[in-house]
Amino acid sequence: MLVLANVILLVTGQVLFKLGLNRMGVLTLQNAFHVFVSPLILTGLFLYVLATLLWFAVLSRAQLSAVYPLQSISYILGLAVSVWILHEDVSLTRWIGAIVILLGVVLVTWSPKL
Repeated sequence: MLVLANVILLVTGQVLFKLGLNRMGVLTLQNAFHVFVSPLILTGLFLYVLATLLWFAVLSRAQLSAVYPLQSISYILGLAVSVWILHEDVSLTRWIGAIVILLGVVLVTWSPKL
């Protein structure tokens, strides 16, 4: 459950980064300072700090080899959120790749050493 919360925080942080950067336009040396004052980007950074603290809690309770692959769920969730919130076009190839990743997560979850 902590891994899922970690993944949700990471993906939400990425979405906030993207939304903040979309408002800024292309990042250049001239406007890079705006990254540090964007409420969306700062909120995303805060979520990353929370995600890291959760990750520490996960690592203190489980084997890295068992839980690290579960973070691959972020690729699938990130893809879905990109379509749903950011209205990005996602190719069939990317969806197939996400399904392959999901199958890998299922295999890791069913591993007897988890």
